Amino acid sequence: MAVENKEKAKVVIPKDWTVLMLRLASFLATASATLVMALNKETKTLVVATVGNTPIKATLTATFQHNPAFVFFVIANGMTSFHNVLMIVVQLFRHKFSDKGLCLVMIPILDLFTVSLASAGDGAATFMAELGKHGNSHAKWNKICDKFGTYCDRGGAALIASSIGLVLLLVITVLSIIKLLTKPKPLNNVTLP
Repeated sequence: MAVENKEKAKVVIPKDWTVLMLRLASFLATASATLVMALNKETKTLVVATVGNTPIKATLTATFQHNPAFVFFVIANGMTSFHNVLMIVVQLFRHKFSDKGLCLVMIPILDLFTVSLASAGDGAATFMAELGKHGNSHAKWNKICDKFGTYCDRGGAALIASSIGLVLLLVITVLSIIKLLTKPKPLNNVTLP
C-alpha cells in the first residue's frame, strides 16, 4: 500500500525539455523586466530658477507610475510571467489531466494572446523611452534622460530583458504550433485515415 502511494505522488518528467527550458528562460526575463521597471525610481534636486543670487530648487522624482505606458509595460510583463509559470505547471502535470488533446490546442492559442500582450507593452514602453531620451522638438517636449540617467538606464535594461522574454515566447509559440501541426505517430501499427 505504501509503495502504491509513492508511485502515485511521483511527478512524470516531460520528455521535451526544450520548450520547458525556453519557458523558464522567458519567465525569468519577463519577471526581471517587471521587477526592474516596477522598482525603478530616481529623485533629483534641480535648480529651476535663480532670483538674484539665490537658486530656487525643486526636488523631482521619476518613477514608472508617472507614465501610463510604463504602467502597462509592468502589467503586461507581470501577466506574461504568470502565463509562463502556469504553462510550466501544466506541462509538468499534464499527465494528470484527461484533456483528450485540449491542452495541445489551447496552449498555442494562449501563447499567441500572451505574445500580443507582451509586444504591445514593449512597444508602448519603447516609444516612451525614446521620447524620454531624445524628446520631441515639434511638440516642445524636453528630454529627461540627461537629468535622470539612472532611471533611463534601468528602464532600458527592463526593455532589453522584456524583449528577450518576448522573443523566447515567440519561439515557444512557433514550436507549439509545429507540434500541433505534426501528424501523430500511429499506435500499434494502426494507420489513421
